[in-house]
This record gives sequence, structure tokens and C-alpha cells, in this order.
Amino acid sequence: MKASNFASYHIRKWYSFTEETLANETGQLADGEPLFKYVIAAAVHNPYAGRFSQDLSQLIDDSPALGEEFGRRIRELAGERKIISYGKACLVGTNCEYEHGNAFLTNPAADPVRVALGGGKSWVPSTGKRGAPGCTIDVPLAHKDALYVRDQYDTISVTFGDGPAPDEVIIIWAFATRGRLHARLGGLKASDIKGDNGLT
Repeated sequence: MKASNFASYHIRKWYSFTEETLANETGQLADGEPLFKYVIAAAVHNPYAGRFSQDLSQLIDDSPALGEEFGRRIRELAGERKIISYGKACLVGTNCEYEHGNAFLTNPAADPVRVALGGGKSWVPSTGKRGAPGCTIDVPLAHKDALYVRDQYDTISVTFGDGPAPDEVIIIWAFATRGRLHARLGGLKASDIKGDNGLT
């Protein structure tokens, strides 16, 4: 067992990425503020790697503390920018089960992130897969207070050159400050949502 360095977890590495989009794919300048997307991820040793266990409490029990740290890090990374949408994902190493990654993405882990954002009424879109170092995953994004805000449907693609190791899970949270540039398909808009207090 690897030594714990965060609650009961052994975290090998934290990752953070910022993407700033100034124009859309045809070169049309942003209709308003640029779109900022953020990714925060942690490569965590999986004590269940290579074996089956019905009980996954070693992954779940301290996940609220991990959620608090993700929340602290997004507040620091985004600064004064308001977060409008979010999503989460897991990449699990080849000696791990997909279920091991999902154990880190349950409500006990997600609720502290919502608190850090000033609230989040909507469920957090989620995905995941098994993979080797360098594989790519598309993390879904949706409005944090209302799932059916069409212009917020988006993704961000991320790759980790050195992970996940076979005995690791990479836990990933993604965030955005607005919807797609020049979204024009109609439907509910972010401005229609009451109590959209975002990141304060």
C-alpha cells in the first residue's frame, strides 16, 4: 500500500488546465466575453487495483474531503470569473475497474464542489473509461443550475501524458464560464435561470 498524503489517499499528482477561446471555428469573434474552460484532476492510487471487492468504502469514505479540495482549487484557478457549467469524469488504469472511478464521483464527493461554486441545482454530467497513459477523454459540460440549457451543452477533451498508471484513477472535474460561442439553436438560456449566482 502506498503512503497516504491526502486524507486516506495517495495522490501522485494534481493537474490543472485553462483554455481560453476568443473566436469560434470559423473565426467569428466571441459574442461577448471569451469562453474560459478549466480542468482540475488528481491521479490517485487505487487500493483495489487487481482485485474485486464488494465494499468500495476505501474510495468513498474520504471523498468529501477530496471534493472540498477540488472546490478550493477551482475557486483559486477561476479567480473572479463566474462558473456557469460543470462536468466530471474518471480515467481508470488497466488494473482497475470502471466502478472504482465512479466511486470518486458520487454525491458525497460532488456536493462540496457545488458549495464552492455557490450552489449547483442540477446533477453533474459524468463519464469515464479505462485507459493507459496518454489516452484522451471528453468531459461533458452542462449548466450547473438547470440541465436543459441548450447553449451550455459542451465538452472539453483532456489527456494526461503520464497517467493513469495501471493502479491509478484520475479524477477529473471540468468547468466553464459561459456557453458555446455563437450558440443559436434556441431553447432555455442561462439568463432565464433564477438564482444563477455562480462563483462568488
